[in-house]
Amino acid sequence: MGRFFRKGFVFLASAAIAAPAQAQLFSTTELQFQYGKLTIPEFSGGGEDWTVIGTFQHASGYNWGDFFMFADVANGNHADETHFNDLDLYTEAYINFSSSKILKANYGGGVLGDIGLIGGINYGADAKVVKFLPGVRFSWNIPGFNFFNTDITAYLDASEGVDGGEFAAPKETDSFMIDANFASKSFTIGDQFFNVEGHVEYIDGRRNEFDGKVSSHILGQPQFRWDAGNALFGKRDKLFIGIEYQFWFNKLGEEGTDEHAVQALAVWRL
Repeated sequence: MGRFFRKGFVFLASAAIAAPAQAQLFSTTELQFQYGKLTIPEFSGGGEDWTVIGTFQHASGYNWGDFFMFADVANGNHADETHFNDLDLYTEAYINFSSSKILKANYGGGVLGDIGLIGGINYGADAKVVKFLPGVRFSWNIPGFNFFNTDITAYLDASEGVDGGEFAAPKETDSFMIDANFASKSFTIGDQFFNVEGHVEYIDGRRNEFDGKVSSHILGQPQFRWDAGNALFGKRDKLFIGIEYQFWFNKLGEEGTDEHAVQALAVWRL
């Protein structure tokens, strides 16, 4: 069953990327660099480690909906000892089918702008974790924001569990996720341009294949960005410098392991 859903999602994502140019409403691709001291869960030895994260991120809109994905590669200074964030690849991808675009649904021009059907996949290479996230997206009309969405999805485990090999995470029961994702419009402080974007997610608790408790978690990753390209080179929306504040309660489902990390951030928009 996992392979069936995986192939189906890959087909949908490929269709989104390959959509005809005339159907594309917007496309944004970024390379991000982050550096900060991240918490290591107790199951990997505990403590903290200065960690570099490189991110490829893409979002595009079409006359039927939108597509979003990112891929992180993380490496900690002591990753060779802890095997946590040891050049680990983690990626997520989502495709959203808009009812207002496909069905011409009208939500009255109020705070609710659209409702969509969303499908997602999360993949962690080292832990060999695969999750599928079918659900519903509510898009809100919030002044000062380019977008503000609430996604409510299932959180379905399609991993092989510890049978997947070395460092593979235990398989888990299914759960659900609620995620708020947003990006503000640019605003000015003096003559400088800034914006805020990111997401906050809640994933409900579950059990692993050894009947161990995996606690509910709350993860937030808001970014505060300064448009450095405009200030230094006179080019808007190309180069950003700022911070990402990552707060993670019960990190990776480990009860009592909380993270509060301020990371240096640099973003190059292609």
